[in-house]
Amino acid sequence: MAEVTYLEALRQGMWEEMVRDERVFLLGEDIGAYGGAFKVTDGFLERFGANRVVDTPISEAAIVGAAAGAAHMGLRPVAEMQFIDFISCAYDILTNYVATARYRAGLATPIVVRGPSGGYVRGGPFHSQMPEAAFFHTPGLKLVAPATVRDAKGLIKAAIRDDDPVIFFEHKFLYRRIKEDLPEGEDLITPIGEARVAREGHDLTVVTWSAMVWKTLEAADQLEREDGVSVEVIDLRTLVPMDTDAVMRSLRKTNRILIAHEDTRTGGIAGEIAARINEEAFEWLDAPIRRVTAHDTPLPYAPTLEDYVLPQASDVVAAARWLLAY
Repeated sequence: MAEVTYLEALRQGMWEEMVRDERVFLLGEDIGAYGGAFKVTDGFLERFGANRVVDTPISEAAIVGAAAGAAHMGLRPVAEMQFIDFISCAYDILTNYVATARYRAGLATPIVVRGPSGGYVRGGPFHSQMPEAAFFHTPGLKLVAPATVRDAKGLIKAAIRDDDPVIFFEHKFLYRRIKEDLPEGEDLITPIGEARVAREGHDLTVVTWSAMVWKTLEAADQLEREDGVSVEVIDLRTLVPMDTDAVMRSLRKTNRILIAHEDTRTGGIAGEIAARINEEAFEWLDAPIRRVTAHDTPLPYAPTLEDYVLPQASDVVAAARWLLAY
């Protein structure tokens, strides 16, 4: 076992897949000679060469388009968005072409589009977004958002091996802040589409993903310590396909549910999860479904304002207490 960071787990996963399968290659802005904006790909150019670690022009649409073409020819590209915010520049190629290629033409498009997402790092409105909801609506795309070191490695490896396009949201706040012991020499794979129980409980369920898992666990500890409340935390890990069964199993146990995500409230994925619960498990609810999300505003740069706009552990605690008192 060796203790590694979230960032190093991603590096290990991509490195191992490039060693295992010569069809895997990387492309993106400054990923080669510079090693990536966050140094995720540092050392890859020296090991795998310029044909498999490709520095690109500053054009996200071109990066994804080139990746799609390479995938159609039998390769398995991993395309980096220097910040996931700029994936909006590739929205057209991702939603109108990549997502529909198998349906329209029977063309497998095994690409991974990965990049640093999320806030809590004082990055301002252009470098702090969680844009998963923009792609959640599009059939044909898989969306992955790991919260732990183990899942960062296991899910990037699973995404690279998947025969469909995967958008991989890496939370930059977690890159160097969390560490975990990982087994050395093990082919660690986390299945896409399976949630995990991050914390067992019986009074209330919180469904969440990415860095909000850690905010929620902090809140759960506080609720147990101060209120004697047992909170179950479900880490979805994968947004599409979503493990709705795991959510329903937990709800049948606790009868109260809170959905927490870092993205803005209106049109956020919490609304879809709430709708599924209403359709499939309404009779199990002992209280209304509640959401904890960011405010509907661009993310401020000022630390105090960012902390106000983004959901905090205290927001989860307050919403949980309201639910439990209902």
